[in-house]
Amino acid sequence: MRYANAILEIVNTSYAHMTAEQIFLALKQLYPSVVLATVYNNLNVLCQQQRIRKISVEGCPDRYDKIIRHDHLVCRRCGALSDLHLSDITEQLEAQVGFPIDGYDLKIQYLCPQCRQVGAQSSQCESPDL
Repeated sequence: MRYANAILEIVNTSYAHMTAEQIFLALKQLYPSVVLATVYNNLNVLCQQQRIRKISVEGCPDRYDKIIRHDHLVCRRCGALSDLHLSDITEQLEAQVGFPIDGYDLKIQYLCPQCRQVGAQSSQCESPDL
């Protein structure tokens, strides 16, 4: 995978939760001949290898993030994502289910400050991140 390391670097150095299209535009600055399908293929492989993680929010494009342990706040109206650092509850979950778990992805829904100001105008994914 020729572009995988560059894509990994883009995801790992970003403070945003980038979409495939945003990653494509960043990668295109380094490799002008790259195509969007190549980015999607590499993102899928990197997710399968657990080198990055995909964050899916209903009604919004998938976004990609570092593997570093953290959770997310997700605006239920615009889909904005914000990192949230909570205590790791893996041991508690394992005690409850009675067997080891590989991990978990906690997404807490809320209404972001911008959507609170705007009111109930839209329910579209407008901004990729806070």
